[in-house]
Amino acid sequence: MGQTIVHKILSSHLVDGKLTAGREIGIRIDQTLTQDATGTTAFLLYESMGAGKVKTQLSVSYVDHNMSQFGPENHNDHLYLQTIAAKTGVYFSRPGNGICHQVHLERFAKPGATLLGSDSHTPTGGGIGSLAIGAGGLDVAVAMAGGAFYMKCPKVLGVKLTGQLQDWVSAKDIVLKLLGILTTKGNVGWMIEYFGEAVSKLTVPQRATITNMGAEMGVTTSIFPSDEETRKFLTAQKRPDSFKPLSADADAKYDRVIEINLSELSPLAACPSSPDNIKSISEIEGTEVRQIAIGSCTNSSLGDLMMTARILKGQKINHNVEFAIAPGSRSVLEMLSVNGALADIIAAGARILESACGPCIGLGFSPADGAASLRTFNRNFAGRSGTKGDRVFLVSPQTAIASALTGKITDPRKLSEILGIQYPKIDMPAEFVVDDAMIEKPLPEAEAAKVKVLRGPTIVVPQGAEPLKSKLQGEVLIKAGDKITTDHIMPAGAFMKLRSNVPEYAKVVFNSFNEPGKPTFAERALQLKQKDLAGIIVAGQSYGQGSSREHAALCPMYLGVRVVLAKSIERIHKANLINFCIVPVEFADAADYDKINNGDRLEIENLIDAIKGSEKIEITNQTAKFKFTGRLDLTERERQILLSAGLLNFTKKKAIPCKPRG
Repeated sequence: MGQTIVHKILSSHLVDGKLTAGREIGIRIDQTLTQDATGTTAFLLYESMGAGKVKTQLSVSYVDHNMSQFGPENHNDHLYLQTIAAKTGVYFSRPGNGICHQVHLERFAKPGATLLGSDSHTPTGGGIGSLAIGAGGLDVAVAMAGGAFYMKCPKVLGVKLTGQLQDWVSAKDIVLKLLGILTTKGNVGWMIEYFGEAVSKLTVPQRATITNMGAEMGVTTSIFPSDEETRKFLTAQKRPDSFKPLSADADAKYDRVIEINLSELSPLAACPSSPDNIKSISEIEGTEVRQIAIGSCTNSSLGDLMMTARILKGQKINHNVEFAIAPGSRSVLEMLSVNGALADIIAAGARILESACGPCIGLGFSPADGAASLRTFNRNFAGRSGTKGDRVFLVSPQTAIASALTGKITDPRKLSEILGIQYPKIDMPAEFVVDDAMIEKPLPEAEAAKVKVLRGPTIVVPQGAEPLKSKLQGEVLIKAGDKITTDHIMPAGAFMKLRSNVPEYAKVVFNSFNEPGKPTFAERALQLKQKDLAGIIVAGQSYGQGSSREHAALCPMYLGVRVVLAKSIERIHKANLINFCIVPVEFADAADYDKINNGDRLEIENLIDAIKGSEKIEITNQTAKFKFTGRLDLTERERQILLSAGLLNFTKKKAIPCKPRG
């Protein structure tokens, strides 16, 4: 039987295990990426391994998240990342060079390569045919040191694309359609592979928009074939040698197939406050809009912003709307400037934001109270914009521009009759402006040895986890519902500058659940820790969805949380919990969730024995006087990590299985 693209790449990189769905495998990692919000911790942990120069083919450190510098924290991080990159043989993309996923797609990603990134939207690289996976920073640090990346061998969902996109319908509408089918939960353990006649009609940036938002579905990654469109893109980026053709065999079999006829798609939106709350634009048309932004790693490519410029040429943004763009890379911004498109965008009344993540993570451009905000981003979790009770809609650039011109949510297909605007055809350039002056290359070893690593006082080396005890006694610190995101656990926005200082950042764990005048989650957790009691988090379905931020495990660990008990836990967050020695337990009977309350005292009599070899764990609710069973869905390696008090200790004890690659 023929192979899928996924299995071709996995088999060529396999270093441990067998390609049997659901079984743990270890794969060699060719490339890594980190960004500043997760990278500082990743490099601090990497240093603690004593691994020296990185062992990957290529590793890149990007600065694209914490760009605003109110106080010394962010610049301290930037200087540390710049100098540690020089010390360890890592490329460094300076502040202002662009968003990691957009820049990596343009300058580094390769068909057939494995890429591991400390950001959940790393699968953007699947648009060029990379097997690109998001993970916690500690997993990325291990990969930089030459270690394998471990995961369960995935099932492969084939998404067959047929037909052709109609005018005013975009790649964003394709992935929103799929989100409406798959939703944001229940897809752990799957990878998505796109195939079908319509694939060849999508550019690499369009494909990247689609693979980017696979993260919102909870799949491990998404990937497109490498074909003539891939070759054209790499040639335009002056990297023709990076191209290689890659496709599934004609007789490849998928574990499930979903077909989407692009000819039948209409403009869609993800309505507040979840990426899977999908409605057609016709259903919500007429809603007054006060703020619109085009950008993020999902929709900030040259094609997206040329579309923006062509539609806006000679037009004016509605006076009730604040409208902004954020180009995804310095290259995109420079090309817009050179070809005159930037002037058209500015003349229409747009604000030009930095080539960075910015509003997507709540760093600036937050909407007013009660105001509807349209964004071409990938997430609209409640409060993520920086405004409590926000009303954020995720839409395509075409829908965003149409709505910016009218002041209300508008189907872009109506622009012709409303304003006489005809659909502009946007062709990819044969050659991109390539200027890598803001990417610092690795130094020769002799020069690297002389580099002094700069660690400002706001950078604190994270402490390791304490070993688990055989008998765990603890208290439920919080009982949360379904779809708790890492944004709920660790707030982004203005708090992100604290990420290099765990003791400070830990003070805002579950900040959105804290009530004025009452002890915070952090205060209650530390009180338990002082009494030698474990903190326990109870949650519903899909706990830990969203960002890869390992601080959502690292900070609770610092506060003394030792167990997360949930109906289900998302892949990256579950791995992060294990890496920092927090035991992930799932309810064997979901009905037991309803019997537990905040403040209940729970006891696990034989925790160590259960971790060593059992799939079940018995838990006693001493407060409510009943016993129930939890499930330990752990591989043998994950059990050993927990017994070693976390991945860092486990890695130090165990020889790293991968050898350096040239």
